[in-house]
Order: sequence, then C-alpha cells, then structure tokens
Amino acid sequence: MKPIRLPEPPSPTMGVPEIFENGAYSVIRRAVVIGNGFPGSENQSLGLVRALGLYDKHVLFRVTRPRGGINEWLHWLPISLHKLLYYIIRRIYSYLRLIASRRRRLSPLPSEKGRNVGLSSILEADSKRIVNMARESYEKDGPLLVVASGRDTISVASSIKRLASEKVFLVQIQHPRSDLSRFDLVVTPHHDYYPLTPQAQEQVPRFLQRWITPCEPPDEHVVLTVGALHQIDFAALRSAASTWHDEFAPLPKPLLVVNIGGPSCHCRYGTDLAKQLCTFVTNLLVSCGSVRISFSNRTPEKVSNIIIKELANNPKVYIWDGEEPNPYMGHLAWGDAFVVTADSVSMISEACSTGKPVYVMGSERCTWKLADFHKSLRERGVVRPFTGSEDISESWSYPPLNDTAEVARRVHEVLAERGLRVRP
Repeated sequence: MKPIRLPEPPSPTMGVPEIFENGAYSVIRRAVVIGNGFPGSENQSLGLVRALGLYDKHVLFRVTRPRGGINEWLHWLPISLHKLLYYIIRRIYSYLRLIASRRRRLSPLPSEKGRNVGLSSILEADSKRIVNMARESYEKDGPLLVVASGRDTISVASSIKRLASEKVFLVQIQHPRSDLSRFDLVVTPHHDYYPLTPQAQEQVPRFLQRWITPCEPPDEHVVLTVGALHQIDFAALRSAASTWHDEFAPLPKPLLVVNIGGPSCHCRYGTDLAKQLCTFVTNLLVSCGSVRISFSNRTPEKVSNIIIKELANNPKVYIWDGEEPNPYMGHLAWGDAFVVTADSVSMISEACSTGKPVYVMGSERCTWKLADFHKSLRERGVVRPFTGSEDISESWSYPPLNDTAEVARRVHEVLAERGLRVRP
C-alpha cells in the first residue's frame, strides 16, 4: 500500500486555511494607529500600516495637546503634566472670572486663532478603551497591531502593552527615550543615535552627556532607518501619475519641483535663504522646461513672499497657491528632479523614494543630528547640494530609499518569530 501523502501547505500569497495557521489567535487582521495630531508624524505610522496591508483595517486615535497662548510655553512638559496644569489654569481663570464679573471684564483665556482651546472637544486616545477593544475582539480577530509615533504617544502606547501584553503587538516609531523593553519593536532613524557618535561627544559638555538620550546603542528591539517612513511607493506614484496626467503631461520637460518647508531649531534660515533660492532657480531656468514650487504649512510668510515676488511672473514657473487639491503627489510622480529645503526629513525622504535627482538647499545650516542625516544621504549618493549651477536636463539616479518596505519586512520577521503573521 502506498503511503498517504498530505498536500503541501499553500503559499502565503494564496491564502492559508485555518488548519495551517497554528490556531485562530496567530493572525493579525487589524491595526490601531496612535497619532499626535502632526501630519508628518502620523504619516509614518500610516505608511507602515499601509505597507503591511492593513490600511483599510485600521482605526486612528490621537493624543493631542492643548495649544495656543500659554500652552506654547508648556509643550516641553510631559503631556500628562501639561494637561494637568492646563486644567488647573482653566479652573483658576473660571474662579477669577466669577469673582470679577461684576467689576471688570477679563481678557479671554489663551486661545488659538481666536477660539478658546479646550480638551473636551478633542477625541483623545485612551489606553483603557483600546485595551478593551483588543480584549473584546481577540477571539474573533486575533491580536491587535498598535503603531504609534511621536513623544506624546509613548505613555498611552506603553500602557496598552502593559495592560494587554499578549493581545497586542506594539510598534513605536521614533526613539521613545525610555526603556525599549516596553515596546515590541522600535523604528527609528540612524541619526537618532547621533548623540552616541564621537562628533556629538565633542559638541556636548561632559556634565550633560549622561542626560543626552539615547544612552545605549540599538538592541534587538530597534529597527534603524535612513529617513522617515511614509506612504509613497510604486503603487501610490502610479496612481498619482494617472490622477494628475491632464495637468502635468503637457508641461515642457524637464520638470523641476521645488518643495519648501520651514526653519527649525536645528536648521535655521530666513529671507537670506529665500533670496539665494530665487537666484539659484533663476540660473537653472535655461535647462528647465518647467518649475513647480510649493510651500508647506510651516513656511514663514516672509520667505514665501520673497519667492512669490521674485519668481511668480516668470512664464516657466508656477507656484501653488495652497488651494485644494494639493498637487504634492502629482509633483512626486511627474517631477524629473527635486529641490527640497534641508529642514524637512519627511519631504526629503519622500523625494528620495522616487529614485530621481534630489538637490538639498541649506544643509550647511543644519546642526546636531539633522546634519548627520544629510551627511548619510550624501555618502549614499542619494542627494546632492543645490548650488544653482546644475543642468536639470542631465539626469542621475540611485537605489530609491525604501525604508517603509524594509521596516514592514522586519515586522513580518519579528511576528513570525513569535508565531504571528499579518493577514490583510
């Protein structure tokens, strides 16, 4: 009698029957994203969820600080202490207003853009609520993938892991500056470890070095990236190319895209950089068919005003006016080369994911770990300094930055080590 030969388990791409799944609780089918209200930070979490195939199966929660007025002086505090102080200030103000209401009129509570800023109208990420979600749906949907990004999300995310360690898999994006064992995986760029380099040790006074984090090299909990995670991949670019075809296809080539951010504490600039940028772009118009310029919501008005004044009347130049729809994805898909200001790790990372020429403006003004980020890109041949003498018609290329896909592969590997896998 011939022995009975069981069929081989199907490949992961074909769909796996439950008999081969090592139990119903080994499959992750949904995700929770914990954001901090900043698009650049939340975009990293959403990019990873998208790369894992769970974009249509995720829920977004936010940890949001009160803003405006005195809150701008409190943003350096831990978020829980910030909210407590804000609550106390509101109570004191309400009490004083009650006492003084018949004698004089008090000025309004610190506000943002003319509106009172409170917490009651903000949908907050609540660790107990998310833990209950994980417990109630565990038997049906398996473990919950939790992806958080930014300093303000750390306490909520780590609380979820502590309260439901067997029912969640927690990925924290950006170095949490705390015990890494509180997370299943930490995703952070190489330049977050700049404080440990010899260059940084020379810049930081000895008595402050023990307070500079991280204090230890990355361990098995850490996945290092070159830049920021994002949602730009081949499928997204192909879709954008189709969406923006009618607007960008007729433009004279080559198309130079200029993305302008805003100064930061580690990359300071002002009108001087704006004037220099205008001169450089004007020099390049001979080798450009078209130039598209866009500003971010962080661009100072004094910078944008100079660029508009100097370049808006040139027939080859178009400056986006900020009205929807935002052409950013169309720029990435149709641009032949990019100029990006050095302040934005996210915009540079997204441009470098295209494999097209990327020129960085103002990197010599960057300090600390941001300078280390630019150095690493130059050494990889991914970016070049913007000098105004480039010939945009001469193209060059490099292996596109693919951090998001690489991190997704690492997440799959760690899950597999624990007997888990993602099933979109």
